[in-house]
Formats: sequence, C-alpha cells, structure tokens
Amino acid sequence: MNTPGTVAATRAEYCVIACAEAWRGDDEVLASPMGAVPSVGARLARLTFAPELLLTDGEATIVGPDGEAEGWLPYRKHLTLVTGGRRHVMMGASQIDRFGNQNISCIGDWEQPARQLLGVRGAPVNTLNNPVSYWIPRHSPRVFVERVDMVCGVGYDRAEAAGPSATRFHRIPQVVSDLGVFDFATPDRSMRLASLHPGVTVEMVQEATGFRLTVPADVPYTRDPTPAELALIREVIDPSGTRNREVRG
Repeated sequence: MNTPGTVAATRAEYCVIACAEAWRGDDEVLASPMGAVPSVGARLARLTFAPELLLTDGEATIVGPDGEAEGWLPYRKHLTLVTGGRRHVMMGASQIDRFGNQNISCIGDWEQPARQLLGVRGAPVNTLNNPVSYWIPRHSPRVFVERVDMVCGVGYDRAEAAGPSATRFHRIPQVVSDLGVFDFATPDRSMRLASLHPGVTVEMVQEATGFRLTVPADVPYTRDPTPAELALIREVIDPSGTRNREVRG
C-alpha cells in the first residue's frame, strides 16, 4: 500500500521499481538499460540501494545518476566487462518464450519473414557472456510466445544444451512487463510469475501469455515505491515523465 499522504504510484512507477530491483545485489557491474523505464530504474537503483552500480553515457564515459562524468570506459575495457560477466543488460524483446529465448530479428519464417525487425545485433553475445534481464512494455500473446520465430537472445534450454561454455555467465534474472515480474526459478528453468503489479490479476497475465506459466499458490504484488523513491523518480530522475510514455495507465 502507498504511504498515507502520498500520491498513488502509477503503473509506470511500479515498473520502474521492478526494473531497479533487477540490479539489486549486483555490486560493481555495468548496468546497460535499454528503454526509458529501465533507464530510470537503473538510476534509481544507483541512488538508493546499489551505489556501486556503473552507468555510462552509451559511449565511452562512466557517468553518475545526474549524467556528470565520473570516469572513462574505452571500448576495449567495455568488452572486458561484457565477456567477463560484469555487465547486466536489460534488453527488449519482440518475442520471448517460456525458457527465455528472445527474438528481435524477424517475425515469421526467417528465410522469408513477414516482418523484418532490428536484427540479431548483440543479443547472443549479451546472453552468453553476462546477465540479461528483459523489459516488455506491452505484455501480449504476440510477445510472450510458445516458441520464438528466431533465437537472438539465448534462453535456459538452449544454453544448457550447449554445455558449460554457454552457461558460465548465462543468467536471466528477471523479465519485467507492464503486468508483472517473471523469473525462471523452476526445476526446468521455465518462466514463473514472480509478482503482479497492483491492479493486475493472475488471470489477466495468463490470458496475455501465449504459453502456460508456472504460478505459485500465493503471488505477491510488486513492492511499493517508498516516498523517497517516488520523489527521486518524479523530481530528480524523470521530471519530464518519459516513463509514462512507455507504460499505459
């Protein structure tokens, strides 16, 4: 519940909190958020419970939460972090399946796709070399699919099949959508509903998912932002409200 006297948190702000939590306990790793909500979440984490987190300007500078330069990160050093498991990316997904395989390349048969998307880009390297979480602002059966049309980011089933060379740094801490938070804390490493955003039901999530989720007997709600966190989100990190353009409601 929100603290009395505060303006109720929006769905976008619950998504920010959920994204921030992805970096909890990571210590000194490079955060690479992709999207407005993950970016606000990473900066919130740095300002609160993850002061060791490293943020960049997307090029070669380590920056603080205010964007001021704190250090230099040339490309060769960036690659050292990437290939040594010391970066935690939060990517998007045009499709994601029950084992966490991600597609951002094409929809339909890859030899003659119905729609061409971004392409594979760095997804295989990301997923095999450092932890990767996902942010999906529109949860639907078109995104959460039984089987992705093309594997870009590697899921748990394929990493396991490839053996130790693929699993050394492979980890998908969580998937955050506008409906809830998901993880892979199941015996077969298939997707599990970890929390619901307030106002969302289990039935709503399952209806919007193209495969059967593992659902615990008691699904908690995504934690409330504290008054201090809401103030940071609204007044310091994102006063222009970019988060609200990614999340409806």
